Amino acid sequence: MKSKLSYKIFWVFTLMSVMVVVLMVGIMRYFVTRNFTDYVNKSALERYSDFADALAAEYQQHKGWQTLKNNPQRWEQILRSSLPLKDSNGGLPALPPPVIENRPPGATPEELTPAKFPRRMQRIARRLVLFDAEKQPIAGGRVQVSSAGYELQEIAVDGHTVGWLGLHKRQNLSNPLVVVFLKQQYQAFYIIGGVILLLAAVAAFFLSEHLLAPIRKLAAGTQALAARRFDTRIHVESRDELGQLAADFNTMAQTLEDDEHMRQQWISDIAHELRTPLAILGGEVEALKDGVRKVSRDSLDSLHAEVRHLNKIVNDLHELSLADAGMLSIKKEPVDCVRVLNETLRFFKLRFDQKHITVENSLQNQPPIAVMGDSDRLQQIFSNLIENTLRYTDSPGTLKIGHERTENQLILFFEDSGPGVPEAALEKLFDRLYRVDKSRSRLQGGSGLGLSICQSIVTALGGKIRAANAACGGLRIEIEFPLT
Repeated sequence: MKSKLSYKIFWVFTLMSVMVVVLMVGIMRYFVTRNFTDYVNKSALERYSDFADALAAEYQQHKGWQTLKNNPQRWEQILRSSLPLKDSNGGLPALPPPVIENRPPGATPEELTPAKFPRRMQRIARRLVLFDAEKQPIAGGRVQVSSAGYELQEIAVDGHTVGWLGLHKRQNLSNPLVVVFLKQQYQAFYIIGGVILLLAAVAAFFLSEHLLAPIRKLAAGTQALAARRFDTRIHVESRDELGQLAADFNTMAQTLEDDEHMRQQWISDIAHELRTPLAILGGEVEALKDGVRKVSRDSLDSLHAEVRHLNKIVNDLHELSLADAGMLSIKKEPVDCVRVLNETLRFFKLRFDQKHITVENSLQNQPPIAVMGDSDRLQQIFSNLIENTLRYTDSPGTLKIGHERTENQLILFFEDSGPGVPEAALEKLFDRLYRVDKSRSRLQGGSGLGLSICQSIVTALGGKIRAANAACGGLRIEIEFPLT
């Protein structure tokens, strides 16, 4: 069973949220534990500020730490004298007076050998160490210690650092209150993480539904196109990639709809084009067969003309099919465009005279202009354009042929004296079987394929062709050819 995309998106977002929350809770727990441990160590060290002040006074009195280095008992005396000051406010019990064995009457504390501290005070004493200004141990808890494992408090005399009081850091906090506090913090982290996961799962669900809504529309639209319902459109309001995809889908559907309409129109037009000469041929043959018309040169010429018309339509369709398949036979080589045009015009001179159309050719006396092309295909282009002029230009009329030359292109234009073409029809002139006036065009023998063939050949030669209305009221056809 295939997994739905919505499930995949949901689980991806959910798993990502789980990983983020677990990582977040782990990092928070680590830093809370570490920072709280540092806080506890610093708070503990602040309790011994009086001890640090007493050490500073000791340094100032003896001009150094030599007394403490030479007399370890002095360290214990200073510690014993400073700790009781913390009795009421510091939270530490006052250090009990030392137990002196066989104490002589009238002896001062400095003259006596102190007994050992109580166990708890001994632990405190072992955690405290005096370092000099270079953080080398002088007196206190452990011998040959490093300051790295100690929380340090500066001892300053006259604004100069003369030493450091160090309190050995506790890495593991075993105080019941501290343990309970940290446990409460961890529980809060777990609750927050669980709420975040729940919210992330809900957000992932709605997000997956939101992301899949346009995808479902696209899937339904694709199925509709597969069923040849080319009028299908998708409405997506987003402006992201999915919105662009929906817009591209609508463009594709519009193109398919236009192509389907053109295909249907193409089949209908071809059938109509073939039906007319075939009907004429059938009528002529039946008339000859029934004896209505006698076999004569005129009747044979009529039959031959219709056969040529059919043959031209079939040849034009074959040319267009080759162009669509990219198999149109074209030789790209330097060709003198002026020579080919003038030769083509000579073939139509008699018909121009019969139609009373004057040709104004500005290229008649021009030097050769070489373009990349095929002489036979160029002659075919010029012949089709001249045929259109002979068919549709009112008599008497004019055909102007001119050119413009740029660094890389030759632009030829054919401009007749009219009638012109409506502006809405200019873009459709190169469509296959398109006619501005269908009934009039068929009477004049046009198949509506000449300009389509011209466009296919010009495009294959790497040029462009376009239509516009001329200033004199007729039709203007411009062709761009690449120069050699």
